[in-house]
Amino acid sequence: MDKIVALCKRRGLIFPASEIYGGIANTYDYGHYGVLLKRNVVDAWWDAMLQERDDVVALDSAIIQHPKTWESSGHLAGFTDPLVDCKTCKKRFRADHLAEARENPDSQPEIRCGRKPSQLPGDTPDCDLTEPREFNLMFETAIGPVQGGGTRVFLRPETAQGIFLDFKTVLTFARRRPPFGIAQVGKSFRNEITPGNFIFRTLEFEQMEMEFFVPPDQAADWYEHWKQARFDWYVKLGLRPDHLRLRDHDEDELSHYSSGTADVEYLFPIGWSELEGIANRGNFDLTAHGNGSGKAIEVVDPELGRYVPHVIEPAAGVGRSMLAFLADAYDEEELGTAEKSDIRTVLRLHPKLAPVKAAILPLVKKDGQPELAAEVQSLLKARMQTEYDEGGSIGKRYRRQDEIGTPWCITIDHESLEDRTVTVRDRDSLQQERIPIDQLADELSLRLARPWVSPKVAG
Repeated sequence: MDKIVALCKRRGLIFPASEIYGGIANTYDYGHYGVLLKRNVVDAWWDAMLQERDDVVALDSAIIQHPKTWESSGHLAGFTDPLVDCKTCKKRFRADHLAEARENPDSQPEIRCGRKPSQLPGDTPDCDLTEPREFNLMFETAIGPVQGGGTRVFLRPETAQGIFLDFKTVLTFARRRPPFGIAQVGKSFRNEITPGNFIFRTLEFEQMEMEFFVPPDQAADWYEHWKQARFDWYVKLGLRPDHLRLRDHDEDELSHYSSGTADVEYLFPIGWSELEGIANRGNFDLTAHGNGSGKAIEVVDPELGRYVPHVIEPAAGVGRSMLAFLADAYDEEELGTAEKSDIRTVLRLHPKLAPVKAAILPLVKKDGQPELAAEVQSLLKARMQTEYDEGGSIGKRYRRQDEIGTPWCITIDHESLEDRTVTVRDRDSLQQERIPIDQLADELSLRLARPWVSPKVAG
């Protein structure tokens, strides 16, 4: 994990927020390449939900909803963590994580006292821990210009509730009947104590969530469908199958409204952890909001009559998905000879996810090569994200592109000026071939469209 964090900061993908002021715990900013990678992950999710299907529609609901939303959903009363404070070092810990750390200190490496020598909270004479108390995880604010007054509201802790509130409206304008889904991507906020681990869990995070509404007797079949569909999505985008698993929750793990929940888990550097959850939520949410608003949320079907749909929910985090793709793609390859070895750091990202698809590199900054390189870039940029780089030796430029995951580097040299061909270097195989400039855009577009298997699997 340390190597991934260092690479992300070195190449400007992801770095701590507010760093000039010392940062703020568990908040991160995304630089240019991080934004491009995030956009590609989100676009791939939208493609799977909308472009490849005809039974899902899109929504973008408000971050601040009516405060009764969270009463009806149960978040206001039950969305809590048990916390303890140390009065000495002023640090706060989740009581359940502290209990796990006492049983197995290696399971929670971040749970340590703030005073040296670093030990478990409560293990030193100076520690003064409070009794555990429940702490609501929602960020609270108020609507209104007067401090201390106005209407009490919350930043949403999940995007799902906005979908449930808008279900009847969408049902009307989308001209759909169950089974169909409503999907959205957006920010959520949870004021929780996080154990670090980079962007695995943060105070604000982006979710890719879809609620699939079905007649009650079809819920079990659709639950199985979405479990497999979401697992396959990660494999299709290059995650190694032996680093993925689909784990059904035990009975004591299930939420009170769930008849079945499964996690797509990935073998992160921190161990097996949840990547995405798929839940059979039953009709709990629509019934709760119908009761809370006094307006029945039902479907009237000519054949099935009047009923409250059941809901299958695949919910994934953008940041957590990015971390899995980065962890799976990170590789160090030994090159060179026995006398002089060299380690190449490379992100073997699926080409569709790579922030930059093609880097255009003139061999020298003279003799017309930069001008021809600019022409090549103009031919490609309408079809894919490109980058022009003429700084430093060609070897150093290759390494920069390897570290951000660029699948193809295109070198313009003196021969290019003579026969209008360029050298295309493949990130994974390091093979190079000459391709005519007028065929380059079509060739790279074909490569992007082909199925891709990680060299870690193929090798």
